[in-house]
Amino acid sequence: MVSLLTLPSTNHVWPSSSSQLGLYRHGPFRRSISFVVRSAHLPSTSAPPCEVAAETKKGFLPVTDKKDGYTFVYPFGWQEVVVEGQDKVFKDVIEPLESVSVNIIPTAKQDIRDFGPPQEVGETLIRKVLASPTQKTKLIEASEHDVEGKAYYTFEFLAQAPNYTRHALTTVCIGNGRFYTVTTGANERRWDKMKERLKTVVDSFQIFNV
Repeated sequence: MVSLLTLPSTNHVWPSSSSQLGLYRHGPFRRSISFVVRSAHLPSTSAPPCEVAAETKKGFLPVTDKKDGYTFVYPFGWQEVVVEGQDKVFKDVIEPLESVSVNIIPTAKQDIRDFGPPQEVGETLIRKVLASPTQKTKLIEASEHDVEGKAYYTFEFLAQAPNYTRHALTTVCIGNGRFYTVTTGANERRWDKMKERLKTVVDSFQIFNV
């Protein structure tokens, strides 16, 4: 398996658990995090073209990024925030561990399968990228699905910190010369209540050519 540590750029960072927005890159890639809240309840882009529009479901709002080539939906009521190094972040104001973030980094690879099977890639990403070194992690499930000839890997995992455990879902794929990562999750105590909505978020994530 090709080392995933050779893939990220030091100019990108995952959300910090210290900001309660999710899990974050550590080691030589760790950087400080800052964020500001944007207006709530409004899609972050103009109406998406119908050919790439995220399916809008009741209780969700669509996001389409025409510049970077991806689309997904997020729960109504979450606010968009700006996090250094992240392309998009939406979070719940009351339950800050309930969030979704999109990260994009350049890659020369053409297919996510070039890095290995879902189980191996998931374990490596969770241990080295998606959780801090102080958190205990557990990969629950790793799967692969195909959308219009493009392979996507999805991981379900736990990240245990001293004062909380986050139950998370991550989907990764490669296209447009980029490695896309979308991660959503919730406090473990709210997982049963939130899991269907969070699965809707990651399942809706799709990239398109730009």
